[in-house]
Amino acid sequence: MLAIEARDVAKTFRAGWIRRRETVALRSVSLAVPRGAIVGVLGPNGAGKTTLLSIFATLLTPDRGSVTILGHDVVREAAALRRRLNMASGRPSFLWSLRVGEIVAFYGRLYGLHGATLARRVDELIETFELTTHRRAQYNELSTGLKQRLALAKALVNEPELLFLDEPTLGLDPDVSVRVRAHIRSLRRERGMTIVLTTHYMREAEELCDEIAFIKDGRILARGTADDLKRQIGLGDVIALRVEPPAPWLRNAPGVLRCADNDGWVRCTVDDAEKRLPELLRQLYAEGREVKSVQVKEPELEEVFVELAR
Repeated sequence: MLAIEARDVAKTFRAGWIRRRETVALRSVSLAVPRGAIVGVLGPNGAGKTTLLSIFATLLTPDRGSVTILGHDVVREAAALRRRLNMASGRPSFLWSLRVGEIVAFYGRLYGLHGATLARRVDELIETFELTTHRRAQYNELSTGLKQRLALAKALVNEPELLFLDEPTLGLDPDVSVRVRAHIRSLRRERGMTIVLTTHYMREAEELCDEIAFIKDGRILARGTADDLKRQIGLGDVIALRVEPPAPWLRNAPGVLRCADNDGWVRCTVDDAEKRLPELLRQLYAEGREVKSVQVKEPELEEVFVELAR
C-alpha cells in the first residue's frame, strides 16, 4: 500500500510585474512511496527537493499532475491530511521570543492536544531531543543545532503517520546527528512511520533510506536502493593490486573498464568485482606473479551523486 503516489507533478514559480520571470521547479515528477518506508530525495541545490516535499506536505499546490497522500488528494483534501503528517526543515524559524517549551506546546495545541496529554507529550519530546536544560531558553538564544533539534521535536508533536524531513541533521554536531538518525530509524521500526527526507550527506542517505530518488532540474533522473543506483550509473568496482612483477595485460583483461598505476598499486575499475577478482588472481598466479596485496572498493553513493549532478 502506498503512502504517497505522485504523477506528473509540475510546479513553476512566477515573479515580477513588469519583467515577468518564471522558474520551473518541477517537471512531470512521478514518485511512489510505500507505507512504512524511508525514502530519500537527493539532488543539487535548486533541484526541486524542497518544492516537492512542500507539495507533499500540503504547503504548496502543484500546477499540474496529481498527488495522493495516505489515500487523500493533496489539493482537495488538504485539511483532512494535515493532522496526519508533519514536516521539519533544516532551516527552522519560530517566533524569536518564545521559549523552547512554549514552542512545542503551541504546536501541540494546534494539533488538538490539551491539559495533561499535552504536558506529557511536551516533556517526552524535550527529553528525547536533549532540550531539557534549554527548556526555558528563548528561541533567539539557541544555537543552530539546538534550533534544528527543536524543529524535529515540533514535527513529532502530533505523532504523524507521514513525516517529511528537509535536511534533518543540518548543523548538528556528529554525536547528536548519530542520535537523531537512530531516532529516525526507531520511528519507522516501532511506529511504522513513513518518512521522506532530503539530505546532502550521502552516508546518511545510505544508512537511513530504503530507496533514494535523485532529482535534478526538476526531474527525477534515477531511483532505487543505493546499490541499485550504483549499478545503474555503471561506475564499477575498483580492485587495487600490488603485483610483482607488473602485469601490463591487466588493463585489457575481460571486464576491466580502465586501469591506473600509482605508488606501486594498479587500480582496475571492473564491471563486477565478485566475478572478475577470482579470474584476475588465477591468471596472475598461473604466470608465477606475486600478489602482495589486494583491496576491493565499491563505488560510494557520493560518486553516484557527482555523476548524476553533472
